[in-house]
Amino acid sequence: MDAATQLPTVAVIGAGQLARMTHQAAIALGQSLKVLAADPAESAAAVASRVEIGDFRDLDDLRAFAADATVVTFDHEHVPQAALRALGSEGVDLQPRPEALRYAQDKQAMRERLGKLGLPMPRWAPVDSISDVEAFGFPCVLKAATGGYDGKGVWMVDRPGDAQAVLASGVRLIAEETMNLERELAVQVARSPRGETAVYPVVETVQRGGICTEVIAPAPDVGPELNETAAGIARTVADELGVCGMLAVELFQTADGLFVNELAMRAHNSGHWTIEGAETSQFEQHLRAVLDYPLGSTAPTAPITVMANVLGGEAGGPRLDERLQHLMAGDPGARVHLYGKAVRPGRKIGHVTVRGDDLDSLRARAKRAARHLTEGK
Repeated sequence: MDAATQLPTVAVIGAGQLARMTHQAAIALGQSLKVLAADPAESAAAVASRVEIGDFRDLDDLRAFAADATVVTFDHEHVPQAALRALGSEGVDLQPRPEALRYAQDKQAMRERLGKLGLPMPRWAPVDSISDVEAFGFPCVLKAATGGYDGKGVWMVDRPGDAQAVLASGVRLIAEETMNLERELAVQVARSPRGETAVYPVVETVQRGGICTEVIAPAPDVGPELNETAAGIARTVADELGVCGMLAVELFQTADGLFVNELAMRAHNSGHWTIEGAETSQFEQHLRAVLDYPLGSTAPTAPITVMANVLGGEAGGPRLDERLQHLMAGDPGARVHLYGKAVRPGRKIGHVTVRGDDLDSLRARAKRAARHLTEGK
């Protein structure tokens, strides 16, 4: 509890762009938000009033960070389970709880748990030798069981030589079947400790090079049956795993239906559209959920919202501020969110959101705006 305001103190482990945008939501709610950063130059550390520098893998740093917190939550899923369970045993209110978070940290554990729940998934198996992969069958997808994100830790393999190179890394792996995708979808649900849930509309996510480049909300041509199926999957995962906070369920859509791809127990790239496109943003909703407040409306604020990620481009050309000014002049309705991150080719440095009722024109606007900020032209 904040001594000055008598309002909650939310402690976020991690200081990336998710923590930065959560901080923006906390300001309006009067909540004191602090972040644990590895470096004062990190995205959220540059704007939050309370920043502690420490190592999220070090139990003593975590203890010190959590000392005055009402609740501790996460910008990423990489905090070791042993440290989290130690904090929990000492009375720290962690949301989501370590027992739930492990299923977002470990893909093998996630697949095993969802299988017991009877949820649809790609065929999969743990593998630790070339004979295991060959028995599973080619082509297949090898995934690092822990630590992967944004396409990292995922390998498409067509032959034994490709698999052998991945196995040689010593990373614990699972194999998954390659699927004939129609598209990729995502659905987000918020859940509070009291068990209240709120589900956002199903969105379509467009991936290039393993990175989400575009989100369309709601996903086009999603009828009531598919929407309810996706929402039912999300609610089942949230309830059965005991998730508190935001949960994103990434889905594959095929001719045979929906299949669970990945889980994230935090705010997620597929929900950035909600800042302008929903009555309650995913960032405010996450704060409400982890503090056990009543959840907000997930209703859209426009018929269609399109979000495009802004990636870092090559050096040279107009300064980023100059690009931003040109974009504002050319498309005053585009909403820009820059994360205050150093620009590197391919790195997510922001996103752009546009709203309206014509899908094709909105997609063109969002792509044009993001490309202008990336390339300067």
